[in-house]
Amino acid sequence: MTAPSQAEPEIVFEQRGHVAILRLNRPHRGNALTVAMRDLVADAWRRVNSDPDCRVVIVTGTGPRHFCTGVDVQAVAASGRATSGNGHVRDEVIWSPLGQGVRKPVICAVNGLTAGGGLHFVADADIVVAGEHTEFMDTHTSVGMVGAVENIGLTRRLPIGTVLRMTLEGRGFRLKADRAYTLGLVDELCPPGQELETALAIADNIAANSPRANELSKLAIWSSIGQSHEQAAEYGWALARLHWSHPDFVEGPRAFSERRAPRWQSE
Repeated sequence: MTAPSQAEPEIVFEQRGHVAILRLNRPHRGNALTVAMRDLVADAWRRVNSDPDCRVVIVTGTGPRHFCTGVDVQAVAASGRATSGNGHVRDEVIWSPLGQGVRKPVICAVNGLTAGGGLHFVADADIVVAGEHTEFMDTHTSVGMVGAVENIGLTRRLPIGTVLRMTLEGRGFRLKADRAYTLGLVDELCPPGQELETALAIADNIAANSPRANELSKLAIWSSIGQSHEQAAEYGWALARLHWSHPDFVEGPRAFSERRAPRWQSE
C-alpha cells in the first residue's frame, strides 16, 4: 500500500449523524501510533464527550491489513521514548477510551492485525467487532518492552492464561479471530471489509436509545469491575435513581404508550 500524502492526517475524525468515527490513518506503517498522534486522539475523545449530538464513537483503522500495530517501533528507536513524558497512566496512555473517561459507548471495528498498544482500543472498548481475518498479538516483550497496561485490560475479556501466553510469547503467538470470539475478546465477527458497516449498524441501534441512559448504564457496568456485588449494586441503584429526574425517564414510557419514536434530550 502506498504511503498517504504529507497533507493527509494521521487521525481522521468524522461524524455521521449521531455516530462519530475515529480512524487511525497510517496504513503504510500498519496504523502504528506515534507521539504526535497523542494530542489528536486526546482531542477526539474530548470532542466525543463534549458534543451532545454524538451518542456513539467507532474506532477503526485504514486499509484491509492492519487495525493498529501499536507504537511505531522505529520512532521509539530514534527517540528512545514511547510517550511524551513519564507521568501517571491517565496522562500518558491516552489511547484507552476507558482510561480517558469517554462517557459515550465505544465500538472498536477491528479491520486487521492488532498488536501491542493497539490492544488499548480493543481491551477498553464497550463492543468489539472484528473481521474474520483478524489476528491479535502482543509484541512488547519481543521488542524489549514490558506488557502492562493494555495486557491488564485484556484480563477483563480473556482467560489469564491466554493473556499470559500472548504477553510472554510475544510475536511467536497470534490469537485468531474465531478463537478471540469464542473466548469473549470479540463480540461480533464479520467478513473482511465489513467491519465498519457492521459497527455502524450496531451504533445506529445504540444511538436510537436514550443517550443519558446509555451513559449511566455504561458507567454502572464498568464501575462494577473490582467491586463486591453489593457495592456494585448499590452504585448502580444510585445511578438508576439519579436518572429518575431526567426528562428521558418520562419520555421513554410516554413514547412507547403513544406508539411513536421517543424525543430524547441531548444532555
